[in-house]
Amino acid sequence: MNLIRVIPFLTLSEEGLVKTTAFKNRRYIGDPINAVKVFNDKEADEICLLDIDATRFYKEPDYDRIEKIVSEAFMPVTYGGGVNSLKHFERLFSIGIEKVSVNSCIFENPSVIEEAIDLYGSQSVVASIDIKKNFLGKFGIYSNCGRKKQKINFPYAVKLLTKIGFGECILNCIHKDGKMNGYELEVIKYFSKNLRIPVVSLGGAGSFKDLKTSVKAGSSGVGASSFFIFRGERKAVLISYLNKKEILELSS
Repeated sequence: MNLIRVIPFLTLSEEGLVKTTAFKNRRYIGDPINAVKVFNDKEADEICLLDIDATRFYKEPDYDRIEKIVSEAFMPVTYGGGVNSLKHFERLFSIGIEKVSVNSCIFENPSVIEEAIDLYGSQSVVASIDIKKNFLGKFGIYSNCGRKKQKINFPYAVKLLTKIGFGECILNCIHKDGKMNGYELEVIKYFSKNLRIPVVSLGGAGSFKDLKTSVKAGSSGVGASSFFIFRGERKAVLISYLNKKEILELSS
């Protein structure tokens, strides 16, 4: 049996570990290293770090901070945020990052990604596709932390990711971020059917049932942030993770 990958996503900003709702309304959570230590104890499969300030303000990744986090992690770490040159890929891999996730670079400088894939392999480079549903119920693809709408549709996005040669795709539904009201299953079904690479769903997880429905829709892996960080109606900070029995059930 192939176990479904279950991935906590940690959102970084200049303040530290934060949580957003629909990419807005930041809430400070604490020290990311403390969160990583808890996920170590809970034997998380892997984690993903997303630096929203690096992307938003066109800054290089904060290598010193990333290296400190990676040095405490007992699991593979993916990083995304501010990556737009081959030098960034090289430095991130040199400090222990397992995979590099890119979003804006897909649309602004895809040749850099192709070079990185040639050097490090497709399994090390992840496409992060930010998707937002408008008030008419139509989906759009965005970059730059959801601030720039790209003039492409889903079929074109599939062709673009295939042409570049990514080894994996994260589907991040902005309008679901922090809502904990379920994944966008229509999006998951489309991309998992049309892409020939693993698809990781992100945005909307609020229960174990949500994770299961995402897997049934086609996800190779399930990502979550609020679901692993908050507990109760008041959203008290209490980091959790699935136990082995739950992961087996998710994978069956």
